[in-house]
Amino acid sequence: MTQSTIDSLKEALRLSPENVPLRLHLAETLLQLDRLDEAEKEYREALSRENNEKGLMGLATVYFKKEAYATCNVILEDMLKQNPDNLNVLVLYARSSLRENAWENARDTYQHILQLHPGFTDAELDAKLRVKGLYNPEEEEEGEEDDLSFFMQKPDINFSHVSGMEQVKKEIDIKIIQPLRHPDLYKAYGKKTGGSILLYGPPGCGKTMIARATAGQVNAPFISVGLNEILDMWVGNSEKNLHNIFEYARNNTPCVLFFDEIDALGASRSDMKQSAGRNLINQFLQELDGVEHTNEGILILGATNLPWHLDPAFRRPGRFDRMIFVPPPDQPARSAMLQSKLAGKPIENIDFEQLAKNTPEFSGADIEAVIDMAIEEKLEASFKDGIPQPIKTKDLLGAVKKHKASTREWFSIAKNFALYANDSGLYDDILHYLKIKK
Repeated sequence: MTQSTIDSLKEALRLSPENVPLRLHLAETLLQLDRLDEAEKEYREALSRENNEKGLMGLATVYFKKEAYATCNVILEDMLKQNPDNLNVLVLYARSSLRENAWENARDTYQHILQLHPGFTDAELDAKLRVKGLYNPEEEEEGEEDDLSFFMQKPDINFSHVSGMEQVKKEIDIKIIQPLRHPDLYKAYGKKTGGSILLYGPPGCGKTMIARATAGQVNAPFISVGLNEILDMWVGNSEKNLHNIFEYARNNTPCVLFFDEIDALGASRSDMKQSAGRNLINQFLQELDGVEHTNEGILILGATNLPWHLDPAFRRPGRFDRMIFVPPPDQPARSAMLQSKLAGKPIENIDFEQLAKNTPEFSGADIEAVIDMAIEEKLEASFKDGIPQPIKTKDLLGAVKKHKASTREWFSIAKNFALYANDSGLYDDILHYLKIKK
């Protein structure tokens, strides 16, 4: 594509400035030449005249190439609300989430893509998210090798990337990290390397991030397990899936094996009417005990918002015998989060301390929501003249007033358990955080 072609397109637009398809063609041409600032201007100009999918996708691609992944994702998320199965949007969203270290978004989006298009492959997403080798009952019936896609990550974050949580990091360091660094010393005291810790607290406060950072701290693979990887409609298959996950971890030690929403897998057996659920819990307990095979070198982390729903057997010695409360970030941590999440975005004279002071009880997810609200308003304003409008303190404070801390509802429930179902002192950390004396 030559400069003369671009000049011809611009001249045609000068004569027909309201011609949106022509302007999109110019924007696409500039995008292909990596003239990103010019492409962004033309896409914005086109969108100010007509809001259309091609223009939004082009603008999102510009931000992706500019490494402005958060802004890219805001646009793509709005597009997915209108068309949740758009393959091109899903692929770009997965890639952008991956680059932003939003591993769960990337993984879940890629899984959705594979459900819609089972034969789909993508070199970047496959390399970072997909690992072969777990149980697939259909393939076993056909006599083929096991080929169930499973997701393992090699995190590029460690504790230095986690704002606050000093007590949490200290406990994980003593229980999990130091045994790996000094195995002979622990062996002298009869202590094994590995172990299990249950992280609990309100949603969106960084339980998954601290688990991933733990893997990064010891430079170990991070195997993240959700309900989709375990539960199966056929009786007995869920137990087999869980066993194979543990076997996979045992063959890749040292590693961090992380179970998110573990209460959904290990809910109290007394509350269950079906034997299938109880059988899965029994299988889980056997795997934790390492009845047939040792779990040495496997760092097992579980996360839950509802620890009181977990079967008491999970908290016996040798299982999840250490519970760590993950509270909402404190004021310095909120300030650090705001600075980190706003880095690379157009901002102007942000008073981070004021914002942190005005967001008590806000979780990390709440802070992201506030920033997204401010970005959406700025994007809407920017579409009018095609000039990016900087985010200011007043924009974020306005978003803070519209958003209520999501942790408050959790604490209202947790407070009752901490006061009236806490004979063993499991939830004393909640009372300490709320400054309540028993």
